[in-house]
Amino acid sequence: MTAVAPKLTLERRLLSECDLVISLDEVGRGALAGPVAVGAAVMDAAGSRRRVPEGLRDSKLVTEKRRPDVAARAAAWVQASGVGWASAAEVDEVGIMRALGLAASRAVQSVVDQGVAVAGAVVILDGNHDYVSAVHPVALQVRPVIKADRDCASVSAASVIAKVARDTYMAELHEGHPAYQWNRNKGYASLEHRDAIRSLGLSPHHRASWAIADVPTLFWASVPSVRAALTSRRL
Repeated sequence: MTAVAPKLTLERRLLSECDLVISLDEVGRGALAGPVAVGAAVMDAAGSRRRVPEGLRDSKLVTEKRRPDVAARAAAWVQASGVGWASAAEVDEVGIMRALGLAASRAVQSVVDQGVAVAGAVVILDGNHDYVSAVHPVALQVRPVIKADRDCASVSAASVIAKVARDTYMAELHEGHPAYQWNRNKGYASLEHRDAIRSLGLSPHHRASWAIADVPTLFWASVPSVRAALTSRRL
């Protein structure tokens, strides 16, 4: 079945009342290894009148081979874009939701550093929970929208930009830890990845609080004790 192309309906409605839309979407939330990343894409009124790039979809609906080209065209289409990161160590230290907030805040800051003003902007955040406002140092007007990555073109842009950036980073990490096959699984829980964890234990890039191959519970012991035990012996 052909995926429905995202539109600019919500962005245009919001831009009739505000100066800018900053769209955010995360990738890597459920991975066992590597950072979580949040993409940011900025849309102004003029941009909302431009044609949506051909093939732009939520990153999960774009093939890996086509994503770099789609991401490049998406970045050229929006007024500004960026990616914010939170490391695996930060996921372990503060939990995934707080880490998502850190990454989202850093994504917003990345476009602010390019000259984007958040005053008068509305943030479209994919999902049903605002995890950025509690972290970002400046008040933001955040609008969580379920399935925004599928339905809102600017959020689709943020999604694919973040996905390509994180996949590229995981391929780079793979060079130092090839047994985990991060060039293929991007840190997610493939069978080969779990087998490598059983055989080798955890790398410094794993999320020790939940990267346990055979334990059904994600959070089950204190992080320091988990990491110390699993990095000092074979599973």
